Amino acid sequence: MKTQIRILAIDDGPFSFGEERATVVGVAMRLPGYVEGVMVTDVKIDGLDSTDRILEMLHKSRYMDQVKLIILDGVAFGGFNVLDVNHIHERTGIPVATVTRDRPNYDEIRKALIKHFDDWQERLNMMTATDLEEFETEHTPIFVGRIGIEREKLAEILAASTAQGALPEALRVAHLIATAIARGESRGRA
Repeated sequence: MKTQIRILAIDDGPFSFGEERATVVGVAMRLPGYVEGVMVTDVKIDGLDSTDRILEMLHKSRYMDQVKLIILDGVAFGGFNVLDVNHIHERTGIPVATVTRDRPNYDEIRKALIKHFDDWQERLNMMTATDLEEFETEHTPIFVGRIGIEREKLAEILAASTAQGALPEALRVAHLIATAIARGESRGRA
């Protein structure tokens, strides 16, 4: 793997139901751990604008010409504002990986979507657009969906970008920044 490649990790901050929008932060990092930039947008809680808002944020960024991988904290921001990861990959030409600590329970997610959304099937289809694969880390395994990148290359990038724990450092930093913006102080796990 080429050293010092650039990745972009994106995570949302915490929110309370009753709020209208959730903060989303992107962190551009040159591996192994040099933060080059931070970008911010927001999405409607439980809306359908996350794909467009993130694409807008990406296209405005001066880092996008050099990014070799976009890492997302899951596939939904601001509650059930589900990202179309295939569309993000198609529009940017950059491989996309979704990372979660735990394997999602799609039966429970389906029930929640049916209960709250008329377009539940569309949201569920976007959530299950990639197969989740288990990746071993030095700690606990993580579950990763991938588009446009081979498993072995992704495993190398994830390992090179993880300083401590199971998650890539850029994703952890994005979480800390988004939490600080939303709550005044960073706390919690990405």
